[in-house]
Amino acid sequence: MAKLSSIVLYILLSICLPNHGAFADELGELMNRVASLAISRNGYTLGKTLTEKQMVIAQHNSVNHATPGTFKFKDKNLYVVLEKTTHRIIILYEQYENTTAQQVRDLVGSLYLDFGDPTLMAHDKIIYWAFGAKGKLSKKQYQHDKHVKKKLNVLATVKLNSDINVLGKREKTKVGDIYFIISSEPVLKLVQK
Repeated sequence: MAKLSSIVLYILLSICLPNHGAFADELGELMNRVASLAISRNGYTLGKTLTEKQMVIAQHNSVNHATPGTFKFKDKNLYVVLEKTTHRIIILYEQYENTTAQQVRDLVGSLYLDFGDPTLMAHDKIIYWAFGAKGKLSKKQYQHDKHVKKKLNVLATVKLNSDINVLGKREKTKVGDIYFIISSEPVLKLVQK
């Protein structure tokens, strides 16, 4: 009986959502391109499916949220957001409140080790690493393409935003909030459809 119900549901979905297969194929292909960039943090890679060990962590550490079609969990300080049906990673982020200048420096240093020199820095408080189909875009390449008005085709980004200056002069006694987010805008747009 359960098998028959599954077949009927599949047929109804096929009739009501004729483009569902095309959507799944498009999302899968895009996620594969993002995963090939190997943008990782603490063993989690943007665009990849969770491992069995990570699935256990996810099941025991879920976080309530209101975004339909996604599942969110926390592994230590890292939040991981999945596309619900495929369990592929669509967002990775960490956020900290009341951080000191030293904690900001440590986090920024960790991201530099993971991703190398950033593509773009702004206002001493924002750092971007941008990735195209062939890998991370250098600052020089990004500026050149922007200057000649060439379409950038950014596939994924790592963005760090801090209340405290990341570069330049830091006030040792000042505290503030900081976060970074790893995501793919093209994937997020497709998932939101």
